[in-house]
Amino acid sequence: MEDTHISLAHGNGGRFMRELIDEIFARHLHNPDLDVQADAVPLALHGNDIMFTTDGFTVQPLEFPGGNIGSLAVHGTTNDLAVAGATPKYLSLNAFIEEGLEIAVLERIIRTLADTARAIDVQVVAGDTKVLRRGEGGGLYLATTGIGIRGDQTLGLDRIREGDTLLVSGPVGDHGIAVLLAREAFGLHGDVLSDAASVLPLTQAALKVPGLRFMRDPTRGGLATVAHELQRATGMGITLSQQAIPVRDPVQSVCDMLGYDPMYLACEGRVVAVIDPGAAEQLLQHWQALPQGEAAAIIGTVNGAGTHVLLRTELGGERILEELEDDPLPRIC
Repeated sequence: MEDTHISLAHGNGGRFMRELIDEIFARHLHNPDLDVQADAVPLALHGNDIMFTTDGFTVQPLEFPGGNIGSLAVHGTTNDLAVAGATPKYLSLNAFIEEGLEIAVLERIIRTLADTARAIDVQVVAGDTKVLRRGEGGGLYLATTGIGIRGDQTLGLDRIREGDTLLVSGPVGDHGIAVLLAREAFGLHGDVLSDAASVLPLTQAALKVPGLRFMRDPTRGGLATVAHELQRATGMGITLSQQAIPVRDPVQSVCDMLGYDPMYLACEGRVVAVIDPGAAEQLLQHWQALPQGEAAAIIGTVNGAGTHVLLRTELGGERILEELEDDPLPRIC
């Protein structure tokens, strides 16, 4: 394939499209279950209960410190399965490629996507490509579907009880600020890395702790949005401790300069867990023993009947964390 940029011919179903699929997608994603000619593929799930999820990714820029849209698609989809108590097994991949995208950029992204999937033993088994006219897309959009096998433990919002404890597996806001800095917005530069990563080691460790109620990865809308989800679903108040919530100094500095609140910024490699208070320290120790969870912290509690998410400030006061209305950083995941 000698072309250097995507053209509309790469999406017309003919030779150029076949070569694009064969020379980039099939070459990097190759595995025994991938059939680029088939309309559907059989999957061996051995009679287990399965979990199913779907997601879309429109990050700008396509490549950022700590990852790119390809690794983000794998992590984002498989993390949704992991926090639901499942082991991710299979992915489908739909690529919407804008005319004019450099083929070298596309290949870097798909290579990273493939490497990321292999690292967590997940196979891309089906997919599709479409080419959009120039100006109709952001270079590359990805849409994924994920299938995983559910474990024995059942998690859910309905299992949360008054007095339960909230934990987070690491610093919040890294991904949102990394993407912002990659855009060189506001003339800012920095070396903050996205936290985009698989949370599977964290969720598998958490599932071993009795009393685990619920897990969620705080992506769009960040930690505050997860807290609001908990409040709405349970009808109970949520209180978070500002002093306990880990935030890296560079992230906090950018937030202070630009007026962002790290509580609302996306994470792509963190887990929020709700657990019986008697087991919270055990989960904390399990997480802190892992490289991905060294900075894990107990950050809050589930109170009685309430209609607010409260943040207990470092000065000892309290303020209401309102539900997110405006997206401060568009196209971050």
